[in-house]
Amino acid sequence: MTETLTKDQILAALKGVKGPDLSDNIVSLGLVSEVVINKGKVYFAISVDPARATELEGLRQAAATVVEGLPGVTSAMVTLTADREPGSAEKSPVSTSRAAPRPAPAPTAAPTPASAKTPAASQPPRQSGGGIPGIRRIIAVASGKGGVGKSTTAVNIALALKDQGLKVGILDADIYGPSLPRLLGLSGQPQQLAGNKLDPMRRHGVKVMSMGFLVDEETPMIWRGPMVISAISQMLKDVAWGELDVLVVDMPPGTGDAQLTMAQQVPLAGAVIVSTPQDLALIDARKGLNMFTKVNVPVLGIVENMSTFICPHCGGRSDIFGHGGAKEEAKKLGVPFLGEVPLTMAVRETSDSGEPVVASDPDSEVSKAYRDIARTAWAEIERASSDARPAPKIVMEN
Repeated sequence: MTETLTKDQILAALKGVKGPDLSDNIVSLGLVSEVVINKGKVYFAISVDPARATELEGLRQAAATVVEGLPGVTSAMVTLTADREPGSAEKSPVSTSRAAPRPAPAPTAAPTPASAKTPAASQPPRQSGGGIPGIRRIIAVASGKGGVGKSTTAVNIALALKDQGLKVGILDADIYGPSLPRLLGLSGQPQQLAGNKLDPMRRHGVKVMSMGFLVDEETPMIWRGPMVISAISQMLKDVAWGELDVLVVDMPPGTGDAQLTMAQQVPLAGAVIVSTPQDLALIDARKGLNMFTKVNVPVLGIVENMSTFICPHCGGRSDIFGHGGAKEEAKKLGVPFLGEVPLTMAVRETSDSGEPVVASDPDSEVSKAYRDIARTAWAEIERASSDARPAPKIVMEN
C-alpha cells in the first residue's frame, strides 16, 4: 500500500536546502509557504527579496530537485515570490494555516474611477516587462467582474484568430478559477522538456497552458497575490510556446493586484474588454478599461456578450440583460465596439462539452460574430503597429 505524501515530508526534505545567505535552511527561515499536494504533484513558494530573484534561481531549482526526489512525487512547481521579507517569519516550519504575512508593496499605479480625469500632462507608466521569445503579440481578454463569459469569449477569439491563418496560443491566467481545460475538452498534464520547460497542450490547432492542467478542478488554490503573479509569470516564460503570431491571455476577472501587475509587466499589444449589456456589468467593465488605460495598454475594444437571447424553439429574441449597453459605452468612452455575441443554447452546450462553437459549428451566426470580433481586434493591433512606425524622412536635394 502506497503511503500518502504529507506536507511534513515535504518540509522535512526542504530543510536540506540552505537559505539565500546560507545561514540556515529555507524552512527554519520561514521562507516556504502554501504547500499544496495533489496526486503526487507538489506546489509551493519560496519568499525572497525581489531584487535577488534572478540570483536565487538556483535555490528554486535546488528546492524543486529535492522534492522531486521524494517517493510518490511526480513533479514539483516552485515559485519565487516577495510574499514576505526574507527571514521575517518565525523560526519554525510553515504551513498553509500560518497568519497572513506582511503585505506586498503597493503597485506603482492603480486604476482610477471612471469619473476621474487623467491630467493631460501626466503620462501612464510604461510597461517594464520584456517580450516572450517567439511571441509576436500578446492580447489580454479581460472583464471587470466574473460571470460575463470572458473565458468563453477568449477561447472563441483564439480559435477565430487561428482561422485567419495565424499561429495562436492561449494562456489561462485565472489561477483561482481556470476554465480552459473544460472549455477545450483537455485533460492530462503537460510534458516537461529540456531546460525545465513545459510543452503546452494542444487543441483545435491552438497551444494551451492552464493551472487547471496541474491541479484537479476541485482543488482550491489558496495562494496569495504574489504567488499568483509568480505562477502566471512562469506559465508565460517557462512554457515552450515556440513561434506564435499571437498569445491570447484569459485574464482573471476584476482589477486586483494580479491583473494590474500583469498589465504592467507583460508587453501587451492590447486588451479586449468583455461585458454584458446591463448597467451593473458596464460599471465594472469601465473600471477594467480604465486600468488598462492607466498602465498604457491599448484597449482594442469592448465586446457585448449575452447581447440578446435567441429561443432555440421559436427563434424569438429576448433582451434578458438589456441590449446595446456596451456599444453605447464604447461610443461614450471613445473606444472601438468589437461586436455583440447573442446568448444561445449552442454556446453553453459547446462550452460545457469542450467543443467551442467556432470549432464545432463554424458556420453558425455566433461563430461568425466571434470571427468578426477577432478580425476587428486584430485589425486594431495591426493599425496601432503601423501607426507606431517612424514616419518617413523627406530629403531635399540641392
